[in-house]
Amino acid sequence: MNYRQIAPPDYLKDHVRYFWILESDADDTSDKTFRPLPDGLPGIVFQSDSVDFYAGGNKMPDIYLYGQTTEQTTFSSKGRVSNIGVYFYPHALKTVFGLNAYELTNTCLDIGLIKRPKQSSLYEQMLNANTNEERLELLCHYIRMKLEQQKSNDNVMQHALSLIYRSNGGMALKQLQQELKLSERSIERKFNQQIGISAKLFSRICRFQSSLQLLRNNEYNKLSDVAYESNYADQSHFIRAFKEFTGMSPNEYQKWSNEIVENFPIIKK
Repeated sequence: MNYRQIAPPDYLKDHVRYFWILESDADDTSDKTFRPLPDGLPGIVFQSDSVDFYAGGNKMPDIYLYGQTTEQTTFSSKGRVSNIGVYFYPHALKTVFGLNAYELTNTCLDIGLIKRPKQSSLYEQMLNANTNEERLELLCHYIRMKLEQQKSNDNVMQHALSLIYRSNGGMALKQLQQELKLSERSIERKFNQQIGISAKLFSRICRFQSSLQLLRNNEYNKLSDVAYESNYADQSHFIRAFKEFTGMSPNEYQKWSNEIVENFPIIKK
């Protein structure tokens, strides 16, 4: 498998974390099973017409916008993989697309069906492009067009996200209320509308991601060290949370997964 990350242009850097391209080797047509992990980030996935992706037995759209992932699920591919994706920042469903983010939590929107009169859809444009560079330019233009239609930005939410990130998900909701000078109800409403999940769940996902990064980098001697560094009460709490988000223990995850794309590992058979 060949994988690349591409930094966004400056005019998108506040909304797009990065673009990515994943392609099978020329002679690799084997079926694969992927298991997306909760990461707090929505995104876009485009797949060429040479491969089909299935989730829960249902064929995925050829190009789709997805929201927060909080439930365990698996994707299976049939044929040679050739995908391009966008990893947005958590607020993008609201600030870029004007959507109430909770509407896309654990689901997706087929944006290949959306087009203006007398214009081809984004999927048709992507499919007819000759190179991945041209496809990336089309995605950038599409996102920029969506941004120009919104003109919305919530500085309070930006501050809330930065506080949670800096604490690796360890900031208590009561402390977040005090920092933002908002009631618990106001914070939950903002998170559900703009992020798609509660502030508490978003924080738990950030904490899980912090522990996952330690495992990726092998920055520990034993699992209790990972639990401590990630602000879990103890090793058992860490393992329980890890299983909730991955379906496996940390040791099983390292043995049975191959994380070519961040938070989208291939599960070994």
